[in-house]
Amino acid sequence: MAKRAKPAKIVIRALEPEDAEGLARLQRMPGYRFGTLRPPHPTTASVRKFLEAPTPDDLHLGAFIDGRLVASAGLHRSTGRRRHVAAFGIGVADDVRRQGIGGALTEAVIDAADNWLDIKRIELTVFHDNEEAIRLYEKHGFVREGAMRSYAFREGSYVDVIAMARLKGS
Repeated sequence: MAKRAKPAKIVIRALEPEDAEGLARLQRMPGYRFGTLRPPHPTTASVRKFLEAPTPDDLHLGAFIDGRLVASAGLHRSTGRRRHVAAFGIGVADDVRRQGIGGALTEAVIDAADNWLDIKRIELTVFHDNEEAIRLYEKHGFVREGAMRSYAFREGSYVDVIAMARLKGS
């Protein structure tokens, strides 16, 4: 197994509208997009619009190295009787994977969920062939709950996902 490179200091903070260009750049990366449900070719304008209209129950974080946005994560809280639940998504720049950035960002989201937002359950779906992400999630307490067949269309075919969740205190 190749040794992980140690990145420079990672700064994690809320994403701002001024980060739209960096986030759009991330979303255009083939590896980043491959692990998400995002379509190709996002515009900076569409990303800016998204960042300018956050909901009070959503958390959008970015990981920065030397001022460059290298990863993003979102936590989207449910409503009503599922208010204790939030959906989690994350992506890391293609050129800085395996450096602990995804883990640091995941830990920041979990800390916010557990200690500030009173979220009991964090849910996610992950493509069945994204073994690196599955290992990251399991390392942070997520467990597999099931599979969903033909969940999404990716690169010309339908692919399955694994449903995972983490319960606070479990």
